[in-house]
Amino acid sequence: MEKTRALVGSKKDVRPQYGLSAANMRTLNYEVCRMGTAGRALTFLAGFAIGAAVGYLFYGGIGRDASGEPTALTYALNVLFGGGAGICAGFAGIPIRERGILRRRFIKLSRQFRDMLESLNTSLGAGKNVRDSFSAVYEDLKAQYEEDAYILRELEVILSGIANNIDIEDLLEDFGRRSGNADIASFAGVFRVCGRRGGDIKDAVRSTHEILSDKLEIREEIETAVTSSKTEQSIMMVMPVALIFIVKVMSPDFASNFTSAPGIAATTVAIALFVAAYFVGRAVLDIKI
Repeated sequence: MEKTRALVGSKKDVRPQYGLSAANMRTLNYEVCRMGTAGRALTFLAGFAIGAAVGYLFYGGIGRDASGEPTALTYALNVLFGGGAGICAGFAGIPIRERGILRRRFIKLSRQFRDMLESLNTSLGAGKNVRDSFSAVYEDLKAQYEEDAYILRELEVILSGIANNIDIEDLLEDFGRRSGNADIASFAGVFRVCGRRGGDIKDAVRSTHEILSDKLEIREEIETAVTSSKTEQSIMMVMPVALIFIVKVMSPDFASNFTSAPGIAATTVAIALFVAAYFVGRAVLDIKI
């Protein structure tokens, strides 16, 4: 997957999620994700619940007395570890979800742009001029996508710009900048060169469509190939939590060893190793094209 330039999760991105296009219409910056207050709250609460449960499972019960009964310190540590893990997980979950939204947005836009090029190639091949071809593409894609589809919104911006005598090249370059997609930006550059220097626009559209289709096909084949590995990785990340839960439920006496100093140290090291393994595995399986 091509990596966008979005800074979500690593550094605060100060760019607005929406802005004005070259046609002076409100448009989306595809590289920026701003979840609403409700979305952020729900994501935080979900992360908090999961983190608190895992934190209590691994570190709950510390500070019991000699007879194994919980003390005031035990309850305080349960709240500290459970609440601390929940808060960390809640805040970490927000950028993770935003990156997921950006990733899905990128894939969806790439596929819709490919369909736009296919329709544009057909219209140009039928002898229509560029302006009429974009109008025909819009009508064609309206039958394929819902009204709020990204590509339909972009075609509306392009058609509005054309109606206001704005160069198509400027409209496409604006789309390419906002998309964060190298293929769209490259197509806009090629389109400008062809338009200014008399190049074959039909050939440029056809070539771009073929290249993008090949890239998407390869990406989908890779995704299919690594799906089982991603599933296995997810299972391996859940297994330690499930095993600790089973041990604590089935054998409380043995589970008391987890609350001793060596047990706490071993648990902490194990968690660190599993977290590191998760990020290493994710990096290995995130194949760029």
